[in-house]
Amino acid sequence: MVAAAPTILLVEDDGALRTLTARALRQSGYTVLTAATGAEMWIVMRESPVQLVILDIMLPGTSGFDLFRRLRRESDVPIIFVSARGSEEDRVLGLELGADDYLAKPFSTRELAARVGAVLRRGSGSAAGGESTGESAQRTGDIVHFDGWRVSTSRRELHSPSGAMVDLTGAEFDLLLTFLGYPQRVLGRERLMELSRSRIGDSSDRSIDVLISRLRRKLQLEGHDAPIVTVRGVGYMFRANVSRD
Repeated sequence: MVAAAPTILLVEDDGALRTLTARALRQSGYTVLTAATGAEMWIVMRESPVQLVILDIMLPGTSGFDLFRRLRRESDVPIIFVSARGSEEDRVLGLELGADDYLAKPFSTRELAARVGAVLRRGSGSAAGGESTGESAQRTGDIVHFDGWRVSTSRRELHSPSGAMVDLTGAEFDLLLTFLGYPQRVLGRERLMELSRSRIGDSSDRSIDVLISRLRRKLQLEGHDAPIVTVRGVGYMFRANVSRD
């Protein structure tokens, strides 16, 4: 059976750009729904399940940042920001909020389609193959342990030493997998960006630092520091011992 095309919701108030972008994404194989305002976005999302939201920041009425905050409280759907506000401060703010990607205008529709594909692949993980989730979780090396934490690479799940599941964005999980693949080795910012497939902003800005800061907070337990340490002037290192089942 052929899998249904992922459904994308494009929230963009510029009519011409909305039409052009939606057409290009459909040509790339996606089902595309559109909205011009935040109010329209909520209507569409109540009526149709979507796998990803492309959200303009400068919308009439409620801003994309405010819509993001409310949406994230109600759903974990991946979100890509697009905006004419391409400054480092805006990209970092998008990252701090938890966006899966940020693309500054003007952008090529080809690049947008590539980023959409990358975010959807991160979200689906290895379960996108022919195996059932239960079967894939039993593969050798799928379960990774460090300092009492447990990671399922196929399910893309992180469990704390107490057993609680910790929510990570796609970019945060990719970054964690990179550290787990290179334990006790110093990795520079550009290398981390390359290895983790994180494409938010440029390797010259603070985006990777923001991602690491967010990941550290989620890996920090009371009385214990997170296993990610800064090597001043060089990069970062994952200091914990890592084992695989």
